[in-house]
Amino acid sequence: MMSALYAAWNGAEVTLLERNERLGLKLAITGKGRCNITNDCTVRELIEHVPGNGRFLHSAFSSFDSQATINLFARLGLEVKVERGNRVFPISDYAKDVIHVLRSALRDANVKVEYNARVAKLLLSAASVTGVLCTDGRVFEASRVVIATGGVSYPQTGSTGDGYSLARELGHTIIAPEPALVPLETEEPWVRDLQGLQLKNVEVISPQGREFGEMLFTHFGITGPIILSLSSHIVPALSKGPVPLSINLKPALSFEQLDARILRDFADLSRKHFVNSLGGLLPASLVPVVVMLTGIPTDKPVNQITKTERETLVSLLKGLPLTVTKARSIDEAIVTAGGVNTKEINPKTMASKLRSGLFFAGEVIDVNGYTGGFNLQIAWSTGALAGQSASTT
Repeated sequence: MMSALYAAWNGAEVTLLERNERLGLKLAITGKGRCNITNDCTVRELIEHVPGNGRFLHSAFSSFDSQATINLFARLGLEVKVERGNRVFPISDYAKDVIHVLRSALRDANVKVEYNARVAKLLLSAASVTGVLCTDGRVFEASRVVIATGGVSYPQTGSTGDGYSLARELGHTIIAPEPALVPLETEEPWVRDLQGLQLKNVEVISPQGREFGEMLFTHFGITGPIILSLSSHIVPALSKGPVPLSINLKPALSFEQLDARILRDFADLSRKHFVNSLGGLLPASLVPVVVMLTGIPTDKPVNQITKTERETLVSLLKGLPLTVTKARSIDEAIVTAGGVNTKEINPKTMASKLRSGLFFAGEVIDVNGYTGGFNLQIAWSTGALAGQSASTT
């Protein structure tokens, strides 16, 4: 949609081929249905939050940054708000409102939208693109074609990797798709007992990095914003075996401060059993798990707990251990890592270096960002640049 708009605004006659019956199916589910449009930060910060080939996007981000995104949607009539972590959402909290203004803009720009149009192949004359052939036999002639088909995550929205096949047929190298921003499966059986428990203001640490914020336990393991961000680094490491990580449940307190806090609690609850003494420190569902992992008898009076046992408890609260065994399937990933090799795309125009008249935008390219609006900003920036370039070259 962004490519089509910018090409049309630049004077081109544009046809948008939509595989589905309506536009924006994947956009509608982003940000849990609220659509985290972008992250209100600098170009340098945008690049830093794209672990997958962020430097390739320097020109795209510089020509269309997050402020440009905010300004564009304001011009289209969409009010936005900035929340924690500089995340930008429509003020209505409805992704459908984002889709609505984009559809209206396409209509006003005289972009022709063809629905249920799945592309079978790109047409060539010598080394130049001349149009596309759809699976139903329809042919659309075009001197410029932008592939913006997404990756392979959320295939129910139409992202089934068609763009990879189309690009590969024209000689492009496809970096093998992998899940990015994906929930993680863990080894420990007690995790299932915590299904549905959300933890806030915790720090998760692994050999691949650390993240602070919110996470969620599931029947298979862990997910949530900080887990999804870490997964971009953990998933590649899983090829060498399980990855250990730990959850610091009390990152605001040092070991000594937490020990002193527990000492005070124990003094106030001296006659209680150990299992009944942690309610002020932990969510109820987490208490039996922590008690079990300490090895301290559940019915031991807290006034009989030794210094060594207390230090074991503190260590556990500062580093609850987990073992990541695998990532969930790519179908459950928010975005796809991998895609069209960035070495074969001109970063200043999003044009193919191999075929004249061919351009790329969005997740089909081998780029991926952290959660927080960065992946949609990649889409807006590369889409705008591809659309502008396709209409002027």
